[in-house]
Amino acid sequence: MDNIDNETIKFDCSRGCAVTRDSETGEIDCSYRQGCCKLETYNWLKGVSQEQFKDFFEVRFKNTRKGIYVNASGQGIKTGDLVIVEAANGHDLGIVTLEGPIVGRQMKCKGIDPKTTELRKIYRKAKPFDIAKWQEAIAREQDTMIQARRIAAELGLDMKIGDVEFQGDGTKAIFYYIADGRVDFRQLIKVYAEEFRIRIEMKQIGARQEAGLIGGLGICGRELCCANYVTNFQSISTSAARAQDLSLNPQKLAGQCGKLKCCLNYEVANYLDAQTRIPKVTEPLEFEDGPAYLVKTDILQEIMYFSYEKGSLTNVYPLAASEVREIIMMNRNGERPESLKFEPEPLGPQFISAVGDDSITRFDKPKKSKGKGRSRRDNRNGKGRRTTKDKS
Repeated sequence: MDNIDNETIKFDCSRGCAVTRDSETGEIDCSYRQGCCKLETYNWLKGVSQEQFKDFFEVRFKNTRKGIYVNASGQGIKTGDLVIVEAANGHDLGIVTLEGPIVGRQMKCKGIDPKTTELRKIYRKAKPFDIAKWQEAIAREQDTMIQARRIAAELGLDMKIGDVEFQGDGTKAIFYYIADGRVDFRQLIKVYAEEFRIRIEMKQIGARQEAGLIGGLGICGRELCCANYVTNFQSISTSAARAQDLSLNPQKLAGQCGKLKCCLNYEVANYLDAQTRIPKVTEPLEFEDGPAYLVKTDILQEIMYFSYEKGSLTNVYPLAASEVREIIMMNRNGERPESLKFEPEPLGPQFISAVGDDSITRFDKPKKSKGKGRSRRDNRNGKGRRTTKDKS
């Protein structure tokens, strides 16, 4: 308890670590918190060793910035270690988040060939004074970002500073910015260099990348996909919403970045495949008791709903897409089915759980029969019992 009382813990979710400072000695200790990082990759090959990947490690920095580095220190490095790595100017400090064969998988996904690509090096493990200097640089990031936004506004530049990341040695800072068009920030860099006394790197990002840097929760209640696993942002158009029969409401289709949600593309292929089995209805279906008009379609269930009243959602009758195709062919041949009202309710494709053929409703409580409950109550109250007079 004394050790806990004498220590202050700060959780840094932008870098996925917990920083502990001893109030008596002032020493700083930093530990890796797995699961607290953006774009985290689960090491499902943990414990498996391959000789060709023993010196390759994934090193993580702030938010979504991470890279593959080769161990040139000769030290034994493992996941969770804080390491000093090579940078364009000076050195940087990061956390090792992956090791072993899974790093080879990551290199393959990113198109990195270790034989032809010159990877940056891991110099050594971080020492206490490296961590202290790193934390001093991190403490400057928030104030620097606020001042940077103010300076950009005073210069009249049409841009937004989304985030600031200091290098581990505190000599350089990356300014992430968003701009709709081309920005001439040569004067801005001069002002930043004079104001902050560091080397400046300007890095333009998109709105979706900014959402990944900041993070947050979507309306689904889960972490934003751009902060969780999405790295390649594909173009998204309203045609994806039309294919899924969604309302073209910008407020509902837009994500926190202000662009169309990435998840609109996730199920488009399933809807397009289902639509190939749904006939196009350009005219009402002819029945003996009158024409029936299409009012709505359940694409995934492959069920189409018709009504005898045009544009009305009352008294709708479902028909399977295959039956609709048959009725269209009958109408073309001059034949009319008897009526839509007597058609049995169709059954669309039934979805099952990933466990097996079990129904997903197997956990629902069965409904009690009213008749059995009433007879039990009658027996408890003495009703329904035969008396000796009844027998006679």
